[in-house]
Amino acid sequence: MANEGLFYKFLLWREKRIKEKHFILIISFIVGLCTAAAAIILKQLIHFIQHLLTGNFNADGVNYLYLLYPVIGILLAGLFVKYIVRDDISHGVTKILYAISQRKSRIKPHNTWTSIVASSVTIGFGGSVGAEAPIVLTGAAIGSNLGRVFKMEQKTLMLLVGCGAAGAIAGIFKAPIAGLVFVIEVLMLDLTMTSVLPLLISSVTAATMSYIFTGTEAMFKFSQTEAFEIERIPYVLLLGVFCGLVSLYFTRVMNKVEGMYRKLGTYWKKFMLGGVMLSILIFLFPPLYGEGYDTIGSLLNGQFSHIMDKSLFYDLNDTYFGVLIFLTLILLTKVFASSATNAGGGCGGIFAPSLYLGCIAGFIFAHTSNYFPFTMYISEKNFALLGMAGIMSGVMHAPLTGVFLIAELTGGYDLFLPLMIVSISSYITILMFEPHSIYSMRLAQKGELLTHHKDRAVLTLLRADSVIEKDFQTVLPEMTLGDMVKVISKCGRNMFPVVDERGVLLGLVLLDNIRNIMFRPELYNRFHVSKFMVSAPAKIVINTPMDQIMQTFDDTKAWNLPVVDENGHYIGFMSKSKIFNSYREVLVDNFSGD
Repeated sequence: MANEGLFYKFLLWREKRIKEKHFILIISFIVGLCTAAAAIILKQLIHFIQHLLTGNFNADGVNYLYLLYPVIGILLAGLFVKYIVRDDISHGVTKILYAISQRKSRIKPHNTWTSIVASSVTIGFGGSVGAEAPIVLTGAAIGSNLGRVFKMEQKTLMLLVGCGAAGAIAGIFKAPIAGLVFVIEVLMLDLTMTSVLPLLISSVTAATMSYIFTGTEAMFKFSQTEAFEIERIPYVLLLGVFCGLVSLYFTRVMNKVEGMYRKLGTYWKKFMLGGVMLSILIFLFPPLYGEGYDTIGSLLNGQFSHIMDKSLFYDLNDTYFGVLIFLTLILLTKVFASSATNAGGGCGGIFAPSLYLGCIAGFIFAHTSNYFPFTMYISEKNFALLGMAGIMSGVMHAPLTGVFLIAELTGGYDLFLPLMIVSISSYITILMFEPHSIYSMRLAQKGELLTHHKDRAVLTLLRADSVIEKDFQTVLPEMTLGDMVKVISKCGRNMFPVVDERGVLLGLVLLDNIRNIMFRPELYNRFHVSKFMVSAPAKIVINTPMDQIMQTFDDTKAWNLPVVDENGHYIGFMSKSKIFNSYREVLVDNFSGD
């Protein structure tokens, strides 16, 4: 209690001595330090486990432990989540989007550490996913919970969630600009003069911490030995289209495979299928083990002859078609390995799979093109790098993130123009088929996605149940006109819902429709409600997204519409004026004062 009293005294002192905007900058600096520490711990844990398990594997032979390690990893992670965490911690970026849109930017405290434990075990034992989405969720949780500790308002919490995510990306990739751009493109926070400085402070602080503790070298060593020439631009455009189609394949297949796992129901069924699928795929294609960053490093440095090390196909290492077919099969099966990892109980994201697939897609494109004598020679190293930006842009619907992240990851700034071209062409290609990224499509389907579109964002933050009016008097169809007049005399409304004995909405009685007969007592017993009730212009089903509700109001030109549940039972009314009033309140609370 004494400590709590001291803390409240500190809060009061802070309110008097430190301006809100200055205090936000201090918290964003702390968030940057914490997220960098979390990123470094996670990477070190993954590398330690991987080295411990696979450090003595034979490069020129089959390693049967590939069948066992991944299964153990997702089992341990799954049991940890099921019995210790007891909460869903997968799909980290989707959870952040949901928290911003629907939970007032509040993320549970356990998310500050549970994703680190689960993902390090999953990936260290060979789960074919990335550590970046878990660390982004960890960083966002750090920002959210620090803001809650210091009693920050909702708008500031949203900004601190963004600071945590930006710091996580900057810390794990040593890419401060990419961290900032990721928050704008993927988390869809508006960039204003109020928000840009805290985001930059978190990003730069986290990246600096990573430089201090892990060195200043780029994450992937890339030396451009072949200059990019303008004549290659048509090939870059074609690579972008190819990356867009691969991104579409990855997105669609992952959704279908995850849907298949959801239908299995029980945890153990998911684990058995996921474990079998994952272990077989990794045994056949060892480059699928873990994040796959070793494979990326090899392709970026032109050392693709070692791709088939530790596999059944080691003897085909030096053959042109052996390498091409092997990498194509990996390109096609990576999505199944990643889906099996997460659905089977593991914890990881699709950042690393996107980079991995992009590198392989770019290499395959260039390797295949160079086989034909009538095509211009293109650098396989350069195109492997460009492919990374292309797939990331397509899968995440984030072309700027793809450009800056790959440039910062590799130091490949000399390829900035082709990076932009491939990212934009990939993004445009997938946009023709998928309007939302793999992160946001689940929320978009439920109408729970916050976007840069201010009107839609405000409507998303509005809850339907908060604008339902329930002071309308219901009437029964068998009631007489006389009974109806008695109800009207006691009610201030001019609209009355007609329901049956089960509460199902049958229609409406409008005061204007009976005004000419309601003052004629001789008709009171001749007319019944069933005679003069009318159908509702439309019915709003509870939990319908607010943007669809507003579209219904626009289509019907109505100002009041009845609300029913899934079975048609009457709940209340929504009025356009009440929604507009609530809209203004949410707009002022969340999007003003920038």
